[in-house]
Amino acid sequence: MTNVGERQKQAARGTRWTVLACAGVVLGMGGLAAVSAPLYSMFCKATGFNGTPLVGAAPTAPTGEALAPVLVRFDTNVSKNLSWRFQPEQSRVDAVPGQTATVFFKVTNTGPAPSAGIAVFNVQPDLMGSYFVKVQCFCFDEHTLQPGETAEFPLVFYVDPALRKDPDIGDLSEMTLSYTYYPSKNGAPVAEAAKPAATRNF
Repeated sequence: MTNVGERQKQAARGTRWTVLACAGVVLGMGGLAAVSAPLYSMFCKATGFNGTPLVGAAPTAPTGEALAPVLVRFDTNVSKNLSWRFQPEQSRVDAVPGQTATVFFKVTNTGPAPSAGIAVFNVQPDLMGSYFVKVQCFCFDEHTLQPGETAEFPLVFYVDPALRKDPDIGDLSEMTLSYTYYPSKNGAPVAEAAKPAATRNF
């Protein structure tokens, strides 16, 4: 009887440890899920992964050499759930690596009611995202426009001269910066606006 009792106690202790271990795994996975999106966003912004432009200060000194310019095209889109018109004041610019450039974007609320939007962006080809450095940008800021209201937002950027030393893409002459405005809710794009098909070009 003593052996049976001991076995039962050991089994009970084993069950408790198993339950605690499972709970720890579940809590750990939940914690990873909670921080994975912010960490992924930080990783993309720090490395230019998946065409995400970097954020930095303007270059402080000339590169000392004449580098071939990069033709930067601007693509603007608006979610079908947002009654806005969105376009750059110039569709392209020749950007000399290491020199800042400024481009203004105009947005107009064409709907009958006030609405808020947030712009997200990427650079194509993806590998060039790590060389596109934004000094000032309106992306990820929530903007609210009244019916018929128009606003202008500047983008200040430069192309990192290190691009020309990259053996994979150093000889490329063009890149495209693409912005999409989504309706926002509490400072973030609404979930249903994340579908690529839900955009239209102006």
